[in-house]
Amino acid sequence: MKNIAILFAGLLLVTASASAHHSSDGRYDSRSLTEIEGVITAIRWRNPHAHLMVLVTDENGQEIEWEVEGAGVTTLARSGLRESLFQVGDRVRVAGWSPVTARREMFMQNVLLSSGEEFVTWPSASVRWSEESRGDFAFWSQNEGDRSRPEAGIFRVWSSSFALPGLFNLSRLDTNAFPLTEAGLARVEAFEARGENLVSTQGCTPKGMPLIMEQPYPMEFVRAGDDIELHIEEYDAVRRIRMGVDASAGENVPPGPFGFSTGRWERDTLVVTTTRLNWPLLNQSGAPLSEEVVLEERFTPLEQGSLLDYQLTVTDPLMYTAPVERGKQWLYLPGQEVRPYDCTESL
Repeated sequence: MKNIAILFAGLLLVTASASAHHSSDGRYDSRSLTEIEGVITAIRWRNPHAHLMVLVTDENGQEIEWEVEGAGVTTLARSGLRESLFQVGDRVRVAGWSPVTARREMFMQNVLLSSGEEFVTWPSASVRWSEESRGDFAFWSQNEGDRSRPEAGIFRVWSSSFALPGLFNLSRLDTNAFPLTEAGLARVEAFEARGENLVSTQGCTPKGMPLIMEQPYPMEFVRAGDDIELHIEEYDAVRRIRMGVDASAGENVPPGPFGFSTGRWERDTLVVTTTRLNWPLLNQSGAPLSEEVVLEERFTPLEQGSLLDYQLTVTDPLMYTAPVERGKQWLYLPGQEVRPYDCTESL
């Protein structure tokens, strides 16, 4: 049992980037919490998100059903929260991010089971009704990796940490921070006018490049003959990186969400160039991409293999007057694995 209050305050600074994978932008207000108490009427324990339906009786005696959305089941499983702890008919108390619409829904931060046990279900949350919580988010709050396998280079499982800065954030796009062309600015304005979040409509279809690289789960580089595959836990996605091949080899390849990727080594750094993309967004906040975009990624193991540094350069002359650069890092944590995601769209 671990007191979640020990999670360092720095997690609060990365909540937005940590939550990017679950496409909550435009549905919940992370600055406001709602608390309900009621009876579980349905349990949907599957990726991309776990859901509980909770029947609540209000002060007028009226019964109202709330939809409680949680993190992905692989996130919850790593933190100790399992479907077997819930039963239809159980009375629970739940606190979570409030809805921004009139819908009776929330994004779960805390749950108090009928047994009296409390689980904290998101890294930036703290215990609410108890002195300690059974939810253990230590896995997600690491800030140092293991140095025992420097010889493995990139070929290992790399883990995300909510203690490290994310690749993108979910805040409204600051157009002053992006060197947008007129066409790029028009695309942003159209995106904002529609009020859409493309990722929230994807269901179990993987996000395209480079947005898939912000996913918070482990990933693994695997040798595939002369090529390299990057196995990504979210959506069970696989990126193929063709080694020793020029980018021009993809000229006849149909454009796709992951594009056509070629790789080369610069000492210990894997440099990946991706073309032939037809994914329209750089992030969930509306930064646009055209099919002329070229991505360059640099993966470099640091600190005796305990850390993987990632640098991304986005060159898209139709949307930006200068390259856009972003970066993040992963950690090597022994014993971790890329788990089956088994996404299910139907509820």
